[in-house]
Amino acid sequence: MSVVLNFGGPGKGADDDPDPWVTKVRPGTVRRVLAYFRPHIGKVALFVLVASLDSLLVVAVPLLLMKLVNDGILKHDLRLLVMISFATAGLAVASGLLELVSAYISGRIGQGVTYDLRVQALGHVQRLPVAFFTRTQTGVLINRLHTELIMSQQQFGYLLMAATSGLTVLLVLVELFVLSWLVAVVTLVVIPLFIVPWVYVGRLIQRRTEGLMEANAALGGLLQERFNVQGAMLSKLFGRPKEELAEYANRAVHIRGIGVRLSVYGRLAFVMMGLMASLATALVYGVGGGLVLNGAFQLGTLVAIVTLLGRLFGPIVQLSGLQETAQTIVVGFARTFELLDLKPLIEERPDAIGLAKNLAPDIEFQDVWFRYPSADEVSLASLEYVRAARVRGETTPEVLRGVDLHVPAGTLTALVGPSGAGKSTLTHLVSRLYDPTSGTVRVGGHDLRDLTFDSIRETVGVVSQDAYLFHDSIRENLLYARPTATEDDLIEACRGAQIWNLIESLPGGLDTIVGDRGYRLSGGEKQRLAIARLLLKAPTVVVLDEATAHLDSESEAAVQRALRTALRNRTSLVIAHRLSTIREADQILVIDDGRVRESGTHEELLARGGLYADLYHTQYFKSGNSAIEPVTDAAELDDDEPEPVRHAVRGG
Repeated sequence: MSVVLNFGGPGKGADDDPDPWVTKVRPGTVRRVLAYFRPHIGKVALFVLVASLDSLLVVAVPLLLMKLVNDGILKHDLRLLVMISFATAGLAVASGLLELVSAYISGRIGQGVTYDLRVQALGHVQRLPVAFFTRTQTGVLINRLHTELIMSQQQFGYLLMAATSGLTVLLVLVELFVLSWLVAVVTLVVIPLFIVPWVYVGRLIQRRTEGLMEANAALGGLLQERFNVQGAMLSKLFGRPKEELAEYANRAVHIRGIGVRLSVYGRLAFVMMGLMASLATALVYGVGGGLVLNGAFQLGTLVAIVTLLGRLFGPIVQLSGLQETAQTIVVGFARTFELLDLKPLIEERPDAIGLAKNLAPDIEFQDVWFRYPSADEVSLASLEYVRAARVRGETTPEVLRGVDLHVPAGTLTALVGPSGAGKSTLTHLVSRLYDPTSGTVRVGGHDLRDLTFDSIRETVGVVSQDAYLFHDSIRENLLYARPTATEDDLIEACRGAQIWNLIESLPGGLDTIVGDRGYRLSGGEKQRLAIARLLLKAPTVVVLDEATAHLDSESEAAVQRALRTALRNRTSLVIAHRLSTIREADQILVIDDGRVRESGTHEELLARGGLYADLYHTQYFKSGNSAIEPVTDAAELDDDEPEPVRHAVRGG
């Protein structure tokens, strides 16, 4: 990916964005943009036809005016005068209608092209690996996919209308030469005097447009981080509103500066057009008036020439903005193309097969090595956090090192080990959020890379420690797992997750809005909803990544009973620090430093006196207590949110 690294702050140049790494417009971008017009070639042809008819009407009116003056007014022919006046009015009405039709067609084309690109970009982003999203600033990505495409879309209609102005200019110049070659030459001498400034101004506009897009993206990322629930709460708790407002103001001032310069440069083109129009009109009146006095042509011809000049400078004014508009569109498309050119690391093979349904498969790792992909492999500098230093060619260390393991079908396997040992990474490979660097992960005897994404999603269900809920109703959050579920299915899943009594007590019931990321619910309530969502999906492989970490003792006991039923006859991988979960496992795998150090049952591993026994005594039991009771962290016991939050939910 070709990018320009820009580490300059506001003080390093008036036009430098304070933070982001600027996207370069690569060669061939214009040709690539034009390719998106191919599916709309019929509409483009119709637009050209309508615009051409409108251009013909533009040059026809001055000829009628010439005849009106020469043969109607000067010869005192009232009948001809009335006829030509009505004809001129009719052409004006027809021209207005054609302009409306042109605007409609150009709008359809612009909206269609933008729709195609937007859908393609969103589909592409969906295929990118999780590592892309861990590095990308959400607000910047949203700006790239939505706001910048809207900016380009708004310019499409103007671009098409301005492009067809070239035909009008050509027809007007031809007619000028027919009426008076001398006046036409004078006009052509004036026009080139403004061409060179246009080119220079266009280049300035391109650079400022890129800077404006980058600055807006950076500001959008800042707002997204600060104004979600957790960001706003952090800001209030740590009390830095003045500093954050100052940072926002600094970025806004920079955007204002770029916008002002863009406004001036854009207006400069119109000023030059106005100056050219005034200069050319004065010359035409001087030269043409002299020719009328000398009898070279009649007064009506001069009127037609002056009218043509008015029709000439209008399209030229449109053409003067063509470069700015085209540059805005090209820059916007280039930034989207940059995203489209980022190749997904995980792709479905053309001959991928589906995994058998309703059968709990076994899971097998064969000499699996894995490292998380580097920034160069999965992300774009222009989408990452703008202040982060990025080292080109960086490599990441191995997280898994030659892992061999087997989880028999229909059994429960617990993964234990110190933090950072690679437990969650193992579960990520099972759900194919990542592919191993080397080695093979098999589910049901099939290499995961040979299976369709749909069959993997249907087979593997995951509940993580940090349950995520959409800002929507409880019902919609549950239906995300199975859109065809009935009301009874939802209730049954909620009962199984020990959450139905709470839902039933809420004024809105299943239609209660849970808030941003489910923040109107306590941690334990969110976790039980996530478990209900899993039960509703009913996968044959279940992955629980600290799924009961936020539950108090009473809720955990209830959910454990539900999970005991839910996991029956399913292949389960559970990461847990709770002793109750580990003791019930058919096998325990002790992960340390990216390797499987020990495996066996709870009693077998304790008897060995190895790493598991050390973890058991240091993490799960109080030292010096002869009764040896399980330890429960106080933070894990108190899973409720402050009282105002809980009242807010129960208040609808």
